[in-house]
Amino acid sequence: MMVISLLFPMNVQADQVVAEVAAPHAILMEVSTGTVLMEKAADEKVHPASVTKIMTMLLIMEALEQGKIALNDTVTVSEYAASMGGSQVYLEPYETQTVETLLKCVAVASANDAAVALAEHISGSEGDFVKKMNQKAAELGMKNTHFVNCCGLDDDVHLTTARDVAVMSREILKNHPQIHEYCTIWMENIVHTTARGDFEFGLSNTNKLIKQYEYATGLKTGYTSVAGFCVSASAKKDNIELVAVIMGGADSKSRFQDAITLLNSGFACCSLYQDTDPVPLPELPVKGGVADTVTLKYAGTFSYVSTDGTNLNQIERTMELPEEIQAPLEKGSEVGRLVYRIGGTEIGNTKILTEQAVEQAGFSNHLLHTVHSFLL
Repeated sequence: MMVISLLFPMNVQADQVVAEVAAPHAILMEVSTGTVLMEKAADEKVHPASVTKIMTMLLIMEALEQGKIALNDTVTVSEYAASMGGSQVYLEPYETQTVETLLKCVAVASANDAAVALAEHISGSEGDFVKKMNQKAAELGMKNTHFVNCCGLDDDVHLTTARDVAVMSREILKNHPQIHEYCTIWMENIVHTTARGDFEFGLSNTNKLIKQYEYATGLKTGYTSVAGFCVSASAKKDNIELVAVIMGGADSKSRFQDAITLLNSGFACCSLYQDTDPVPLPELPVKGGVADTVTLKYAGTFSYVSTDGTNLNQIERTMELPEEIQAPLEKGSEVGRLVYRIGGTEIGNTKILTEQAVEQAGFSNHLLHTVHSFLL
């Protein structure tokens, strides 16, 4: 086993998050690692209201990334989508809008009609889209969540938890950061294109933290008389990204104040380490392959969040690799890891993968190799 150890200083100290919020349900999570910094009744099922649309936006972003839809696609609004009550941008039946305009309507104005129009564009019907929402929730481990619609309209079994909201918020923030471009729009006009002609309509962001809190980056508000005042508030400071989820707030002002309280407490105690300069990787000798060596790569960038007062003066990095590896090898095969420790205790690791596939050498390969070695 090949072992390489490095020590490097990190003069970082952190305190545990201690914050009081008025809302009955809350959670604070660090985005890069998923570390929960504070929680309050975070696993009790609640009605999510329009915070539901975080999952709707997540599936929209995934469909864009997969090429199933494009931002400039034209969407024709159905009679059903246009009939949505609650928060809306007053789309008319058979009106046409681009995917990007409708996404802005969802992210900024929390428009139910726009959410349904996009759901139908992606899946053919809201019902089929909701199935995908529940499938994604299960995939993310949101075990206490069940969606009935893509908007957040109240239903007895349309339920989630503060923790599950944080989980889906983290997923979209971490893997689709371009959502910030839409969630941080404060005001913007769209043009309704209808059979009666074109006319402007103003969008105004329902998330007042975009103006009130200097580190705010999103994400989504929600309110119904049943759900109360809710928000999933994301913010970034000094490369630390947090998301504070408040559910069931008594009023709009208090939900935002609760979110600010959590975010400020989190930033005050949170210290994030990201290994942006990992140990250089060698080429790994291959036994019995058509190639003598294989190049390696790290599976990702290692991140670690300190929140409990641990003294991070030194982090030890240990590379664990075999002396050689046996062919055949698939591309992306795990062959080792870079381990991170504090005081001898492992705090995490990054997998080391092969960059290429290496086939097993046949008789002819061995013969050529023998002849080549003899001639040399």
